[in-house]
Amino acid sequence: MGSFSLWHWLIVLAIVVLVFGTKKLRGAGGDLGAAVKNFKTSMKDGEAEAQKNADALRNDIHGEARRVDGESESARSHDKV
Repeated sequence: MGSFSLWHWLIVLAIVVLVFGTKKLRGAGGDLGAAVKNFKTSMKDGEAEAQKNADALRNDIHGEARRVDGESESARSHDKV
């Protein structure tokens, strides 16, 4: 009583096809496929952009560390004079 058998699902599928027709179901399937494809493309583009931003941030952080090190060395040399 808890789960439906294969025959129950086949009957439900037949009723859905009769109510909506194969043309509407085919169109809905195509729309769903296009949506999934667009979603995957957007995710791939988003990951590439996130990686680019992470690389830029990493380069900025390392550049700041080098500048801070450079400034501290020049400050030390001025203190010695």
